Amino acid sequence: MNAEMSEQGWDEEALAIFVSVRSRLMAIAYRILASTSEAEDVVQEVWLRWQKTDRTVVVEPQALLVTMAVRLALNVKQSARRRHETFMTPAVPVATDASDDPASLAERSEAVEQAVQIIMERLTPRERAALVLREAFDYPYGQLADFLHLGAANTRQLVSRARRRTGTGHRTTVSAAASQHFLETFLHASRAGDVTDLEELLAADLAG
Repeated sequence: MNAEMSEQGWDEEALAIFVSVRSRLMAIAYRILASTSEAEDVVQEVWLRWQKTDRTVVVEPQALLVTMAVRLALNVKQSARRRHETFMTPAVPVATDASDDPASLAERSEAVEQAVQIIMERLTPRERAALVLREAFDYPYGQLADFLHLGAANTRQLVSRARRRTGTGHRTTVSAAASQHFLETFLHASRAGDVTDLEELLAADLAG
């Protein structure tokens, strides 16, 4: 009984410590990720890990929680960047990276052009919008669903179908001018961090 009471008291203390710093954790995660939903996920993960931590050896619990939040948020950001680069290499501009040699820049620029050509030829406008905004710019499914005027479940299915079709979809003829315009708009969005023009282009394609 005493052991149970002691454990309960310890859990309440752990909760109190977490609650006292939760708003700070949220602010830190949001500054790194610029996404409320992802920041909330990070804070939730911090709480789960905090419950499993051997708190008898923790000297500065608030500092530990902050460190957890920073590391988890950075991991999420890095994971998003990897997805971004997997979709189109590179989505965040290699052309402005002075550390890359000319041969590497040429190879990666060619990879971007090839990826653009594939999604222009193999995907419908709606599939293209879903894949680009989700995979290259990490749009949350809720935001993506609003943009596409679809339900959440249909949006997820659309993204999955678009992924498959990039490898097996039937090719259609696309003008060089249209592909070049999409490429330039995509690269501008990636480099400037402003997707306004890209969203307008995708919306125009959706409208037909």
